[in-house]
Amino acid sequence: MLLAVLDRLLAALGRRGSRALAVTVPLAIATPPLGRALQPWLTEAVFCLLILSFLRLDVPRLRAHLRRPRLLLAATVWTALGVPLLLAAAAHAAGLPERAPELNLGLMLQALASPLMAGPSLAALMGLDATLVLVTLVLGTLALPLAAAVLAPLLLGSALSAGSLAGPTLLFRLVILLGGSFLAALALRRIIGLPRLARHNAAVDGVSILALAVFVFAGMGPVAAAARAAPLVFAGLTALAFATFAALFLLTTWLFRRAGHAEALSLGVMASQRNMGLMVAAVGGILPPTAWLYFALCQFPIYLSPLLLRPFVRRRNRD
Repeated sequence: MLLAVLDRLLAALGRRGSRALAVTVPLAIATPPLGRALQPWLTEAVFCLLILSFLRLDVPRLRAHLRRPRLLLAATVWTALGVPLLLAAAAHAAGLPERAPELNLGLMLQALASPLMAGPSLAALMGLDATLVLVTLVLGTLALPLAAAVLAPLLLGSALSAGSLAGPTLLFRLVILLGGSFLAALALRRIIGLPRLARHNAAVDGVSILALAVFVFAGMGPVAAAARAAPLVFAGLTALAFATFAALFLLTTWLFRRAGHAEALSLGVMASQRNMGLMVAAVGGILPPTAWLYFALCQFPIYLSPLLLRPFVRRRNRD
């Protein structure tokens, strides 16, 4: 009986996923103590989201994507090399390294970041190709240490030590995280069975919302205080976070338009949602105030994306 009630509650939450996720943003801003309490659970939330993504892996669609290796290779090269070089060029054109070095540091960490590990769950909430997002996420994440070894000295300069971004330790952690979640999902798929998983798809979405809420609450802690202390800086950084998100989404969607409308939108979601939390962890969690605030504000467009991108998804469904 209790499990049935829990399933219904999770399914109700999952069916309202986009709105529920959007509501968590103001709640997280209003409750900084809860965010601080949830921060130690970020790694577990990442692991949970990856398990859920692998749990719902569409194997026939995966095989179809693997038959198009050029698309996967192009998407991986774009997110690992193209996006960092694009954002670095834009930052230098605006003079950020000299005029606003702390902001430039935050932007460069965003540029270097691999795709967000919550990306497949967010794509699923939008009705996009979560399998394509998951495959490119895995490839882009495994390419991160190599890409960081090449680009971190160029993009970060002496701002931070790049060793923690490029060493074998990071690669080992990523392999453990991805491999462990894959094996856990594989075991669950066999124990639960695919037909039962399909019947409880909405409940799985509900669990994803709860795991995503951990990210939202943990990342929004400093936002309210920063808005009160420096409202103009807060507004400017918020505008930059949304503009960067929109630029990466629109440009990626346009670049991959020939792959198909659904594929292009899915890759746009993948490229625009950067795993800045991983980069912050890789550099020891020590950032100057402006860089940290920009990191927190970049969570706004990410977790509002299911609502923000709804017009694009509707157009895809009409097509």
